[in-house]
Amino acid sequence: MFSLFRKEIIQFFGSITGTMVSVVFLLLTGLFLWVFSGNYNIPDGGYASLNSLFEIAPWIYLFLIPAVTMRMFADEKHSGTMELLLSRPITEFQLIIAKFLAAFVVVLLTLLPTLIYFLSVYELGNPVGCIDTGATWGSYTGLVFLAVIYITIGLFTSSLTDNQVVAFILAVFLCFFWYSGFGFIARLPLPQLFS
Repeated sequence: MFSLFRKEIIQFFGSITGTMVSVVFLLLTGLFLWVFSGNYNIPDGGYASLNSLFEIAPWIYLFLIPAVTMRMFADEKHSGTMELLLSRPITEFQLIIAKFLAAFVVVLLTLLPTLIYFLSVYELGNPVGCIDTGATWGSYTGLVFLAVIYITIGLFTSSLTDNQVVAFILAVFLCFFWYSGFGFIARLPLPQLFS
């Protein structure tokens, strides 16, 4: 199982996709939080808070995590190596866990550099350290759990097809529905229709 986990990590960061996922996430969050003026800009907001990061990150993850997971099973099916993997002395559960952990480590490695944002806001606050650290760590925890949900959806859609693009589009749609769809359904006037 560890060798499959290691293979997935090496294969991911050995391709341009792995590097691009990390760079795009950090570039987009950095630009929105520190450069572009608007509602998400931390210095323009006047408060020592990372709420903007936690509002933007789920939407960026909506596209980046399916990009990470789209090839996990679809590429194995397309290249014909899925049968080879299933003939190895690992269970299907170990195969799924190895691919899940590889995607999870990749997502954590993209999230880890955002701690620089936390340190920046911590030091730039007036007085120094006036950021709500409990809310920040709680939001980081929630973002990690949301990433776990996105990863599981991405792995599920990747297992349905042998085409990476189809897996990506299906994962984006399902992740969007999971993140926003229930709110849309809750706002529908369904109880009024039945009364």
